Parts: sequence; structure tokens; C-alpha cells
Amino acid sequence: MRADLERIRRAALADLDRCADEGALEAARLRYLGRKGELTAVLRGMRDVAEAERPAMGELANTIKAEVEERLATIRKRLDEGRLAKSLAEERLDVTLPGIRAPRGRIHPLMQVLDEIVGIFVGMGFDVAEGPEIEDDYHNFEALNIPRDHPARDMQDTFFVSGDRVLRTHTSPVQIRVMESRRPPLRVIAPGAVYRQDDDVTHSPTFHQVEGFWVDAGITFGDLKGVLSEFLRRFFGAETRVRFRPSFFPFTEPSAEVDIGCVLCAGSGTQADASPCRMCKQSGWVEILGSGMIDPNVFGFVGYDPEQLSGFAFGVGVERLAMLRHGIGDIRLFYENDLRFLRQF
Repeated sequence: MRADLERIRRAALADLDRCADEGALEAARLRYLGRKGELTAVLRGMRDVAEAERPAMGELANTIKAEVEERLATIRKRLDEGRLAKSLAEERLDVTLPGIRAPRGRIHPLMQVLDEIVGIFVGMGFDVAEGPEIEDDYHNFEALNIPRDHPARDMQDTFFVSGDRVLRTHTSPVQIRVMESRRPPLRVIAPGAVYRQDDDVTHSPTFHQVEGFWVDAGITFGDLKGVLSEFLRRFFGAETRVRFRPSFFPFTEPSAEVDIGCVLCAGSGTQADASPCRMCKQSGWVEILGSGMIDPNVFGFVGYDPEQLSGFAFGVGVERLAMLRHGIGDIRLFYENDLRFLRQF
């Protein structure tokens, strides 16, 4: 057995010294120290050795095993160090090379316009309020002077959630909620998403609106005209022409649509190539928002005295302003998330 052990020692150390990579090293380990390895087999046969020789053979076998394991660890360390040195030499980072720029995110064009609208009104002294997007029928319709049998409900194709719950069709319910919880004077805007069953190049089932209102003693239609004219001139430019046309909204009386001079043809009705203006349809004017004096019936729902208080309200579509600002003809571009479109802003 001594001869076998010495032979295994010489063969194992020689095989380990010849290993040039991790694969060969592992193969050598299994050959001698694995469950079916040569040295393991000798150790298992120790019971067949004469009892007098067994201690000496056992000591020799353990010495050889320890020597092989030590040589194995030394060579593995050498291979690891060599692999690391090669990696450092071949994969060295050259800090003088130009870096790879990560793409920068941008604020969505609709949010850019919304932020600008809010900034203008905040600069004029308005507070910002928010409300739920799933509304009850009372706040979305009834408290805004639109009872269940009112024909004005046909003006808004509503998404019904369940029972009397709807996806709000405008941000006007925030006006009711604010007036229920606070007392005048109130000067508030309510930006947010709204929902209607409408979908074409100028309408989306989801869009954004900014509702605004001012309630106090002595508020007049002149205040409404002054605030909205100032807003539109700050947004579109100081030379913007503004006009007010009589209209109808169930929660305001009197009511008015607000137009601005066409931003595409500068109010001429024709484009630079003498073709009819597609935006204003040769009228020279573009409808921009709806407004009016708050109906006294609305004050009755929130416990305000219409003999002591008055106010005006308005609603402006964010997508509408964004399309006019940037000359965009299809509202769906805002929602397709095409990076080629969004990167322009």
C-alpha cells in the first residue's frame, strides 16, 4: 500500500502542476480526491491493511491528502490571480473615452402647457384645488344646476361606473366641493383629467381641463372679461385679440364663449398660400373656452346667499390650448407616446 500511496502522490502533484485552467484543475481534483478518486479508494481500503501497519499507512495517506489539497489550493489561487490580471489588462477602463449619455426624460407637452396655465393663474392670485375623478351624480350634475331630466346632460356623453357614480365629465365638481367647505372670498382653479365618450382628431375620451372660479361680493362680468383676457394674452402673446360671444351653460347665467384671433392665419381667414385657413374656417376666430357668471341656483346648493355674493366661472381645455400653441391638428398624437413626436417638446 505504501508503494501505491507514493505513486498516487507523484502522479497527483505532477497532474496538478500541469493544469493550465480551472477546468483541468477540477478534473484533476476529481481524479484523486473525488468520491471515486484514486486516493479516496485507497483510504476506503484501509480496513484491509494489517492492523499493525494501519496507523502508519493512515498517517501517510492523510499526509498525502493534505499535500495534494494544499497544492490544489495554491494552483487555484495562481489561476485566479492570472485571470484577474488578464481581465484588468484587457478590460481596462479608458477614462479619456467619451461617455455614453443616458437619454434624458422630458415633461410631456400637455403637462408643460398645464404647468404654464396654472402658473399664470397662480400669479393672478388663484389657489389650486383638486377633487376625485370618480364623482357622484350630485356633484357632477345636480349641484351644477343640471337635474336628472335636464337636456344639458345630453351635451356630455358620460362614462357611468356604477349606480350614481360617474367618471367626471368636467372639473366643475371641484367648484362645488370647494364652496361646500370654504367661505368666500374664493379665487380657485381646478386642473385635472376628465372623461367623455368622444374620440376623433380633436376629441379624446380622456383629456385635461382647468376649471376656474372667483366668488366674492360685487364680482361682475367685467371682472370675468378682465381675468380671461389677461390670461389669454399672457399665454398667446400681448397682441392676441379676444372676443366674447353669448352662449349657454346650465351652471352660468349669462354665459359666454371666448374666442381668440386665429393663431394660424393671424385672423385673416387665409393662409400664406392664399388657401382657406383650415383652423378658423376663414372666420379669423378660434373658440378657446367657455365661461359665465355663476348661476344663483348653484349658490343655493352650497348655502351661499346670491343676494350678497356673485362670481364667475370658466373652463379651458388643456389639449385645445396645446394644439393651438404648437399647431397640432390631431389630439391623438398626445397619447400615442411616439418619442419622435414627444422629443420635439
